[in-house]
Amino acid sequence: MNEYEEANNLKVSEEKESKAVKGFIWQAVETIVYFIGIFLCVILLQRYVVQPVEVDGRSMEATLYNADHLLLEKLSYRFSDPERFDVVVFRHYEDGVESYYIKRIIGLPGETVRIEDSVIYINGEVLVEDFGKDDTIRFSGIAIDEIIIGEDEYFVLGDNRNNSKDSRDPEVGLVSRESIAGRAWVRIWPLGDFGLIRHE
Repeated sequence: MNEYEEANNLKVSEEKESKAVKGFIWQAVETIVYFIGIFLCVILLQRYVVQPVEVDGRSMEATLYNADHLLLEKLSYRFSDPERFDVVVFRHYEDGVESYYIKRIIGLPGETVRIEDSVIYINGEVLVEDFGKDDTIRFSGIAIDEIIIGEDEYFVLGDNRNNSKDSRDPEVGLVSRESIAGRAWVRIWPLGDFGLIRHE
């Protein structure tokens, strides 16, 4: 093999190496971009569409139980308002600390609500519902007197009425529309209780 052939073979070999390196780099870039895209989709889905949450406490028994895992649906409230009996998760601040509560909407904006002798009155009429765990409501709280619900506010109760910190408690009070993170949509754990959350 003469010098020209050797140089030519060396050049071809270097070109192949260069193409291989470029191919590897391009594949690495494609993989990184792919995973960044997946990551962004997950973040956007969780922020704007659906988010996993875990129930902490007994306030929603017998509908939801401690350590139940749910999917919180956020999309519908971007196009419509929360409705009576929706189970919602909302932000609550106490002593500057943010926490999340899960409760059921009972009173809507512009309505009045009062609880007396275990009966819930909306606009002076008895509210017919069967979500409460017990027949009696031992604690009326601030709802012993008629409460006027403001615009973009909601009155919420836990289904376990005698073991729930909710709108009856002055520390919670009426819940603003802005603080509602979403609607409890489906229970995903435990698997034996998998299913949609009852809202009506």
